Amino acid sequence: MSHDRIPLLIDTDPGVDDALALLMAFDDPRHEVVGLTIAAGNVGLRHTVANALKLCEVCGVGVPVFAGADAPLVFPARDAAYVHGRDGFGDTGYAPAARAAETEHAALAILRLSHEHAGRLLLVALGPLTNLALALKLDPTLPQRIKRCVVMGAAVSAHGNISAAAEFNIAFDPEAAHIVFSAFPMVELADWEAVLAHGFRHDDAERWLAAASPRARFYAGISEHTRAWAKAGRGERWHAADALAMALALQPEGAQELLERPLAVETAGQHARGATIVDWNRQTGAADNVAILMRYDQARFEATIERALAAC
Repeated sequence: MSHDRIPLLIDTDPGVDDALALLMAFDDPRHEVVGLTIAAGNVGLRHTVANALKLCEVCGVGVPVFAGADAPLVFPARDAAYVHGRDGFGDTGYAPAARAAETEHAALAILRLSHEHAGRLLLVALGPLTNLALALKLDPTLPQRIKRCVVMGAAVSAHGNISAAAEFNIAFDPEAAHIVFSAFPMVELADWEAVLAHGFRHDDAERWLAAASPRARFYAGISEHTRAWAKAGRGERWHAADALAMALALQPEGAQELLERPLAVETAGQHARGATIVDWNRQTGAADNVAILMRYDQARFEATIERALAAC
């Protein structure tokens, strides 16, 4: 890769909003996507791998795709097929990509790429953190080689979206999340509550999806189910969680407020498993380990999405 572009590794479970984030990454001239490591999450691993390969094909990019964890570390979890469709891409019946995934396991690919791009690698995690946790257990020195780690996950004041207290990605594999947040000295966090504060209007999205590009046409098809679900349940704004995390990753200068605090993951609890407990008042004495995105430039965010969908 060229040394003037930032190497970007994306751990993901595509998913409709993961796909939008990937379109943004593929379109960004300052970054070069060096790998997609895939976990189960939104739907099962067979589908998330197939979806990643298909999106690469639609976009004409040859980024290597690595299959990883097909289940959480310890306990089984419910997927989000009710949001994304049974195949994660709106059940459009697309023709599978011609290319197959690499043979290397995602966790091993994360470690190898961290050495190849040591000190420069931007790691963005858009799904459950299982692959990253496996990589950390194999090599606890991984964080020393990562320039920035951006995570979409958590509900920082416990306004959850999969339970009363927990956000989906963390609740899917709380043990993995505990490992990751305990290992990295600082994680940039785009949580579910930030996502709710940065929705965009459905009519704007429909205008962007009308762009005369294969990417927009494909994305309009796979997102139709999700957009209808969101419109029925959440009103006039659509919330693309992974797109916000990717905006923070690609254009950190768009962040208007970040708050650094200590965060711990609840792995037990009758009501709070998967909750992300932020020590807002710094009562525990724990070190700050997350930079929580509170506000992002909305116009910049929407322009980045619009541009990514229109890209040829």
